[in-house]
Amino acid sequence: MQSDNQPISAIPTNIITGFLGVGKTSAIKHLLAQKPEDERWAILVNEFGEIGIDGNLLSGKKDEQVYIREVPGGCMCCASGLPMQIALNQLLNEAKPHRLLIEPTGLGHPLEVLQLLSNQYYQQLLSLEKVITLVDARNLTDTRYTEHATFNQQIAIADVVVGNKLDLYQDTQKTQLELFLAEKGFESKQLEFCSHGQLNPQWLSGKTINNAKPPCHHHHHHDADPARDINAEPFPEDGFLKAQNEGEGFVSVGWRFAPEQVFDRDKLRVFVTSVDAERLKAVFITMDGIFGYNKTADGTTEVELDECIESRIEIIGENLSPDLEATLLTCLVAHQ
Repeated sequence: MQSDNQPISAIPTNIITGFLGVGKTSAIKHLLAQKPEDERWAILVNEFGEIGIDGNLLSGKKDEQVYIREVPGGCMCCASGLPMQIALNQLLNEAKPHRLLIEPTGLGHPLEVLQLLSNQYYQQLLSLEKVITLVDARNLTDTRYTEHATFNQQIAIADVVVGNKLDLYQDTQKTQLELFLAEKGFESKQLEFCSHGQLNPQWLSGKTINNAKPPCHHHHHHDADPARDINAEPFPEDGFLKAQNEGEGFVSVGWRFAPEQVFDRDKLRVFVTSVDAERLKAVFITMDGIFGYNKTADGTTEVELDECIESRIEIIGENLSPDLEATLLTCLVAHQ
């Protein structure tokens, strides 16, 4: 076990991946709830959008033994992995964790992340354990998933494939996932099922079988301004900042709001539930307290949080309405 006085070495490390909306954040929250009290865990989260949200959703409940860093703005592996390396090195030095969990964006490329973690520098620091890939078997009839290179790469590098949201499956959908893996030549992979992201912590243990072969495909993300860090910019007079990203057939748009901007919770609920998008994540300071929102095709969840510095929202979809900002601004208390 890692101690404060020992140099960092051989930290058990898991990649937890899966496509948009499959329940990765819920799965990590469940794992954190099972964490031994005497252990420090570190979480490195990558988000497709430019606005970091997951850190707030994961750390909204105080736990001094959990350390979180975000790499917003696309996929971790881009730009030679430099943003990821900086965030990871800072996280390791700060936390000196007993376990590291890495969550690439649902539109990211976990094989390249795995390659980076396998380089000579990290071989001494990290011990790569099981790669967990979450899959929603209900999507196996949708070619937007089954023909998407990222979806297939996520399954290809998995040590454990987890059919999540089992409680929502039809009778044949467990079998469909088994057949899909067999058709892809992956019938030997460990296959598990769960509901609500309730991963068994024992699935994390054991060395990964991956050998980090070269990437099997090229990918493209919109070239955002590398000199701009939307998460560090000062707020203008109107009190909010907006950022966009695109790639892998999806677009994202996100907003940061100055801390003094307070929202009407009832109006937010109407806004969040009415947005037509593949994915929505948000944390808002409201008149009723601080709340996190998480929306997928299965619906919207609202959870009260202990704290957040400012309100943030990120929306991902194939085609997003141009009226999102105007509608969101009507949810501010000042607009009542």
